[in-house]
Amino acid sequence: MKIKTKLTLGVGLLFLLIVTLSAMSIWSVQRLKKDTAQILKANYNTLTYSRNMLKDLDNVTKDPRSLDNFKENLRKQLANLTEPGEMEASQSLSDHFSQLVKQPTDEKLPVLIREDVLQIMSLNMSAIAAKSESAINTSEDANIWIGTTGAVCFLIAFTLLINLPGNIGDPIAQLTASIREITAHNYRQRVHFEAHSEFGELATSFNTMAEKLEEYAGTNLSRLLMEKKRIETLINNMRDPVIGLDENQTVLFVNNEALGILGLQKQAILGKNIPELAERNDLLRTLIHGESPGDKRTAPPIRIYANGKESFFEKELIPIKIVPTGEKDEQLIGAVIMLKNITPFRELDLAKTNFIATVSHELKTPIASIKMGLQLLQNNATGNLNTEQQQLLQSIGDDSDRLLQITGELLNMSQVETGNIQMNIRQSKVSEIVNYAINATHTAAENRQLLIKTEIPENPSMVKADPEKAAWVLTNFLSNAIRYSPEQGEIIVRVSEENNQVKISVQDHGRGIDTRYQQRIFERYFQMPGSNRSGTGLGLAISKEFIETQGGEIGVESTVGLGSNFFFYLPVV
Repeated sequence: MKIKTKLTLGVGLLFLLIVTLSAMSIWSVQRLKKDTAQILKANYNTLTYSRNMLKDLDNVTKDPRSLDNFKENLRKQLANLTEPGEMEASQSLSDHFSQLVKQPTDEKLPVLIREDVLQIMSLNMSAIAAKSESAINTSEDANIWIGTTGAVCFLIAFTLLINLPGNIGDPIAQLTASIREITAHNYRQRVHFEAHSEFGELATSFNTMAEKLEEYAGTNLSRLLMEKKRIETLINNMRDPVIGLDENQTVLFVNNEALGILGLQKQAILGKNIPELAERNDLLRTLIHGESPGDKRTAPPIRIYANGKESFFEKELIPIKIVPTGEKDEQLIGAVIMLKNITPFRELDLAKTNFIATVSHELKTPIASIKMGLQLLQNNATGNLNTEQQQLLQSIGDDSDRLLQITGELLNMSQVETGNIQMNIRQSKVSEIVNYAINATHTAAENRQLLIKTEIPENPSMVKADPEKAAWVLTNFLSNAIRYSPEQGEIIVRVSEENNQVKISVQDHGRGIDTRYQQRIFERYFQMPGSNRSGTGLGLAISKEFIETQGGEIGVESTVGLGSNFFFYLPVV
């Protein structure tokens, strides 16, 4: 049977039901008019209780049980309060009855009780009359409204009978024809209905389906299967552990490297929810800790015992997103956890650090011998030197000092990298730290005709620091300021207290540092483009490690052309 025929029969039946309902409603209302007396049940009960109470009141002196009967009828009346004013009258009746029980000889109380009962009866009789009149009016009104409603329903049903079958049947017929086209592999078939109707939504879904079918039909299933196997083989042969997740954190794939470090079998992890697996596997708990498939960040190196030795891995969580066919919004479909084995780089870095430390330590002895030989040559007891020889010795001395400084910085950096910094943190005076650094750089400042000013409070707080390391940092700041300040300028060393910390800063008026390099200057071996590359680029990196190891902070404020202000904080004792 066709849908149009079904709809016609359905609407016709609806029409018949509406007519039947209207007739039954009119008939029911007529019956309601005849049975109005049943509505008065609540008032009738009150009248019954009141009549019984009057009878019991008259028999109080004759029958001792009359008080109990009165009390029972009063209780029923108090539970049957339906009319305005009835509660107050019933409460007054209850109060007078309570007084009568206590004072049975009081002649006024029976009179008051009788008046209360009569008032309750009067209220209910008036209510009965009013309800009867209202029911009659309601019945007459209902006849009119039901007749009107029936006529409206008739018109609506007639309209639906004429229009609805065509409105529903025609789009369905068009959709059926389009489906036949899709069945015949004509995936370019599209349907177009009103956009704001249910058929518009159906058309959108149908068109999306047809578009995806068209895309799928243009692919080669065997090729897809081959590519899938190819990708799985590539992932499985990767030297780094790889774990693939879907958007619900279910494991989609895992290669042999990952299974090896996790200590799991493939069937024990594939298709499982990774947070649930992490409850029983410490390494998995570390891999997913604090991250979700939507994050993309590089985690700190993870130390894992793998391949028979302690290894180090860097974790990266890569979200996988696509734009589905026929849609515009990007959709997250999963993530990939990758672990990059950085153990060889860690070993090379450690070997480099040990080599630098060894070479630097071995160089200090010949450099010391060179400086001692210079001192002997500069002594008049060994003979007089001409001007050229003195200049040559001065140049050798400067190069020896610079070489000694470089070896010292390399030794300090090797201690930093191996975590072997020896700190002697104790209660220290800020003035001693500042004076040591100024004295160490006094000669260099005089050679460039620079004036070093100090701004120190009268009684600065004691700091908790290693005075030698802190003085080394301040000396490094002053040396850089001297190197980059214009001649006959000034350098200011300031000491101030901020938030229970002592701030020590060095202000110069050199060329300043571009904002692009203000954070990088504290990196190892970094030197600003265009600067005098006379050092190793380690001074500020070592300074940063020294200050942070003491629980302080280090930083710089600089404006190109106006100079720089290097500073560090040390905690107050």
